[in-house]
Amino acid sequence: MRDKTMSILLVEDDEVDIMNVKRAFKRINLSNPLYIARDGVEALAMLRGQSGQSSRPWPGLILLDINMPRMNGIEFLHEIRQDPECKMITVVVLTTSNEERDVVAAYQLNVAGYIIKPVSFEQFVETMAALDHYWTLSEMP
Repeated sequence: MRDKTMSILLVEDDEVDIMNVKRAFKRINLSNPLYIARDGVEALAMLRGQSGQSSRPWPGLILLDINMPRMNGIEFLHEIRQDPECKMITVVVLTTSNEERDVVAAYQLNVAGYIIKPVSFEQFVETMAALDHYWTLSEMP
């Protein structure tokens, strides 16, 4: 995730979690462009250039919550995996849901990882640092 040209799309409806991601990225000196979508509908609009922004972000990585209004994370994954332009985007689920059905459904839709949000901020920072380290070492399409 150190490649400054690689944008990250955070699909998250909880404002506290959004702030935690931003603070954790700052703490680990991750300066990739971060875009926020509050649910799957908004994220799809951004990816498809329908969000009214002059230039749409094309993320190298999507951090995806499962439990969101309008379109949840699993529904969003169904949509992007059927879209020829979006189906290869790397997605990591970052959620509070430890429901087995959500984990199974996410992996069936080719997520790169499924991470349960840590309770403490320090653990959250450690999780983001581990994710950053992993992607720094990984080859991405």
